Amino acid sequence: MAQIEIIEATEVTDDLVEAFQRLVPQLSSSNPPPSGAELQAIVSSEASVLLLAVDREAGDRILGSLTLAWFRIPTGVRAWIEDVVVDGEARGQGVGEHLNRHALDVARARGARTVDLTSRPSREAANRLYQRIGFVPRDTNVYRYSLDT
Repeated sequence: MAQIEIIEATEVTDDLVEAFQRLVPQLSSSNPPPSGAELQAIVSSEASVLLLAVDREAGDRILGSLTLAWFRIPTGVRAWIEDVVVDGEARGQGVGEHLNRHALDVARARGARTVDLTSRPSREAANRLYQRIGFVPRDTNVYRYSLDT
């Protein structure tokens, strides 16, 4: 069993870039892994935090990641969880739960009133995890406008 610790990415290293080259294809087949410069933009942002699940017993190998963004709107501070990914070899070991619970603590500390996320219905294990943690499905429509067209 891995000794999992959740840390905030504070610098872009070769290990971080390599981890995202390995993790992003497990998350999305339509988006390439971020470059070092793109990771730097995320790491240095004042509106988000890049959380990493590292295995302390395996030389701090990155097992998964989660991005938490927050923003102020007229009704308060809101937070949003995006791009949660756990390496296939580490699934079922509690990595996703550790990442999400840590993100909720960070959002609470930032003054967020709510934390939202989306998850495809086909990601059955992830959806069970989110509901077990306490996320509840919302009766709402999610719309997307693609600026790439």
